[in-house]
Amino acid sequence: MAVSLDNKLVVAISSRALFNFEEENAIFESGDPQAYMRLQLERLEQPARPGIAFSLIKKLLAFNDTTAQRVEVVILSRNDPVSGMRIFRSGHANEIKLERGVFTQGRSPFRYLRPLRAHLFLSANADDVREALAAGFPSARVLTESVLAGNNYPNEVRIAFDGDAVLFSDEAERVFQAQGLDAFQAHELSKATQPLPEGPFKPLLAALHRLQQAGTPAMRIRTALVTARSAPAHERAIRTLMQWDIRVDEAMFLGGLAKGEFLREFEPDFFFDDQTGHVDHAARHVPSGHVAAGISNLQR
Repeated sequence: MAVSLDNKLVVAISSRALFNFEEENAIFESGDPQAYMRLQLERLEQPARPGIAFSLIKKLLAFNDTTAQRVEVVILSRNDPVSGMRIFRSGHANEIKLERGVFTQGRSPFRYLRPLRAHLFLSANADDVREALAAGFPSARVLTESVLAGNNYPNEVRIAFDGDAVLFSDEAERVFQAQGLDAFQAHELSKATQPLPEGPFKPLLAALHRLQQAGTPAMRIRTALVTARSAPAHERAIRTLMQWDIRVDEAMFLGGLAKGEFLREFEPDFFFDDQTGHVDHAARHVPSGHVAAGISNLQR
């Protein structure tokens, strides 16, 4: 029978998002790829330390058991194939099962998301993330300066999402930026019963919902909506999720308060936000990724 990724949650991830390759990457960025390859080969037997998205990936893979393989993680990397050997060995040493990888030796790998039908792409390369988002794949630039995830919830995958331009479209954000807060509130109140158009990460939220329903008692998913919205604009967000028939476990309507401290209490394995100010602050407290979508990123 042919091998298939159908009915699986597929996550594509770069090596720097999964492992701490910052020292090696500094050599690569210096313009000496041969020195980078030599260093990776010299360190072939030295497992890389976990990176920012490691906790998220390890917990998602825990949904796989002897009865079903529900999650597939594929390395999608600008690394060369030689360096790929160390990545797979690092996965084995860190007790995560990695079987598939695409290594493009400096070229953008995002085009391989289509045959993978990936539900999520995580990379430390901003250009790759932008191209992937433009092609319609939920994608985020992992902030490698983020703090690592905590270990208080070993049996829960905890993921936090911003709302506008992430789970939802940037329709309302455009009103806010063009006309201000009062116009934004009035706009959302007048459209409270009209669902927001879906944003780039709605397909991931839906896939996580399906995984939760088909999952294992040993692992569950806990999600949070963490948004700058406040009442009365909260109602449209809630009704939109209801119309999608998808629930989140927690919702934080912060009315412009800094999100970092609230995220620190939620303790997600990963947080997604479209605004650099929010995600930079969040990275001081939790693993974070920038979603370069929507009007806030048009000039970046």
